[in-house]
Amino acid sequence: MRKADIANEVFEKVGLSKKESADMLEVILNLIKEVLRKGDTVKIAGFGNFVVRHKKARKGRNPKTGEEIGISPRKVVTFRPSQVFKKHVNT
Repeated sequence: MRKADIANEVFEKVGLSKKESADMLEVILNLIKEVLRKGDTVKIAGFGNFVVRHKKARKGRNPKTGEEIGISPRKVVTFRPSQVFKKHVNT
């Protein structure tokens, strides 16, 4: 499912115009991105949590050449589904 598909579902189920649905989705996604950029957690009840994790620098290996390379520290976003979400997916 793409972002346009989600906006279309909002249009059909909520009754907003297609443009309003797309704009609302864009605002929500930008808000989530901004909160995560700051390093905060996004908790959506009944859905799950988006959490920013900090990964330390480490040594890796180039699979093609076997050469050892350094991997720089970085941030990654993880998603932890809620129990309600897990139950819904597994039924």
